[in-house]
Amino acid sequence: MSIVETVKEIRHLLAHLTIDLEKAANGNKAASQRVRTGTIKLEKDAKRFRKESIKAEKSPGGLKKAAAAAAMKKTGKPEKPVVKAKAKPVAKAKPKAKVKAKGKKKR
Repeated sequence: MSIVETVKEIRHLLAHLTIDLEKAANGNKAASQRVRTGTIKLEKDAKRFRKESIKAEKSPGGLKKAAAAAAMKKTGKPEKPVVKAKAKPVAKAKPKAKVKAKGKKKR
């Protein structure tokens, strides 16, 4: 299994666990049992993720290349890199000219 697949599995499991946790908090015994068994599965998946991430970090490409290689193996197409938009520089505000108060002139 690859890191990408493991992450998807952990996310899926967490989504179901959160739903069952709400039900268990309201006293649903079946949901409590599902949460207990789900946490055992979560523990196994977390251990697998730790092993895979350490292996990927030790590889020459690191985590990003390992994830991209797993996606390529799965789909047969290279994964498009995520391009983050660069923030535009903010122009400094020019100080406003002081406005003279209109009124009666002093003599």
